[in-house]
Amino acid sequence: MNSSDPVVRVRDLHKTYGAAKAVAGISFDILPGETFALLGPNGAGKSTTIEILEGYRNRTSGDVSVLGVDPERGGLDWKARLGIVLQSTGESGLVTVEEQLTHFAGFYPKPRSVGEVIEAVGLQKQAKTRIGKLSGGQRRRVDVALGIIGRPELLFLDEPTTGFDPEARRSFWDLVHQLKSEETTILLTTHYLDEAAQLGDRAGVIADGRLIDIGAIDEIGGADARVPLVRWRDASGQLSETRTERPARVVAELAAQLGGEPADLEVIRPSLEDVYLDLVRGTAAGTGTGFNTAEEVLA
Repeated sequence: MNSSDPVVRVRDLHKTYGAAKAVAGISFDILPGETFALLGPNGAGKSTTIEILEGYRNRTSGDVSVLGVDPERGGLDWKARLGIVLQSTGESGLVTVEEQLTHFAGFYPKPRSVGEVIEAVGLQKQAKTRIGKLSGGQRRRVDVALGIIGRPELLFLDEPTTGFDPEARRSFWDLVHQLKSEETTILLTTHYLDEAAQLGDRAGVIADGRLIDIGAIDEIGGADARVPLVRWRDASGQLSETRTERPARVVAELAAQLGGEPADLEVIRPSLEDVYLDLVRGTAAGTGTGFNTAEEVLA
């Protein structure tokens, strides 16, 4: 595997269960040192795709390469190059945080310092505490610590900050930025779209087993999806909204029509969450954005 080759390469991936299609022909690459966010609603095919990449599940058809190896044939040497943070794990509750990390560090050729990892996930005070005594959020931090202890080339982060409070999430983001600076390649799934926007270089959006969009974080959805949104309540109390490149003009014309500033007026520049929801809703409805243009609203 050359340094310029994709760390993950997926071509026309399919996974079926009888007549049901969990994954229906998706293709994408993840480049070295990139953080790639795989987004989609529950049941969209994200978990199945990731399990195939991790070597936990066999595909029905298609070509897959992870670190230059077909995951279905990846051995222990290949697995030692991966870090995996699952949505939930079955770690023993009878050992301490420090003992668990020390045990796992022994599985890898060049592990991180146990103390460094404990500090990175904010568990210094709980280092000597049995895992069974930890809170749900603290256990989640242990999951993250186990995922990074082996200094992986490719790190899978599946909903990594579930159960984290806001301060802990920000600390985790700092950790991910540190990993990125060390050129760790990361595949992230998260339902926190601000997290994907903060950490991701590119994103792919899956719905109904298909990749409906892929691109840089600030380009997902296309230029039209980034057009500002004007939202207001009309004289009848109905909430209306429109996308427009000229929000000031729309507001002025609405004020002229209504005889004053509209109620509950907002001018919103779409976030990644807005764009994502628009994409998923449009796919479910078989339509595009689902928003009227300013010209249609003001006509």
